[in-house]
Amino acid sequence: MIDGVVIKPLRQIPDERGKIMHMLKETDPEFERFGEIYFSVVYPGVIKGWHIHRRMTLNYAVVAGMIKLVLYDERVNSPTRGEIQEIFIGEDNYCLVKIPPMVWNGFKGVGTQKAIVANCATIPHDPEEIERLDPLDNHIPYNWELKHR
Repeated sequence: MIDGVVIKPLRQIPDERGKIMHMLKETDPEFERFGEIYFSVVYPGVIKGWHIHRRMTLNYAVVAGMIKLVLYDERVNSPTRGEIQEIFIGEDNYCLVKIPPMVWNGFKGVGTQKAIVANCATIPHDPEEIERLDPLDNHIPYNWELKHR
C-alpha cells in the first residue's frame, strides 16, 4: 500500500425503500477539512487520469458502478516511492479511499455501466495546484489494459 493512502470500508444501511450510503463526516479520523465535494461520471472503459494535486487531499467513494483506481507514488522522500497501487471500488467494494497530496492518481470505468465517483476534497478546485499527464503516454510504469490473471 502507498504511504499515506487510507482505504476504509463504508457503511450502507438498506431497507425496503432503498439505502443510505455513508461517506465522510467531520468526526471520522480520516477527515481533515472541507473544501468542496463534486461528482465525476466515467463511462465503461474510459480512463480519467493521470493527475496529481500539490495541496489537495482527495477522499473518493464510488456511489454507482465500479472503477479501477490506480495510484503511483513519485514523492522523493516517501518509503513507497515507485510503487503502484490498484484498488477496485464501487458497488462491489463500497469504501472511502483517502489520497494524500503529491500521489499520482487516475481511474478507469469498469463493468457495463457508468460509474459515479464522489470526491470530498480538502480545498476548492484550483487549476494552479493540479498537474495532468496523458493516461497512455507518460513516464508512469502502468498499463491500463484489461489483465487476464
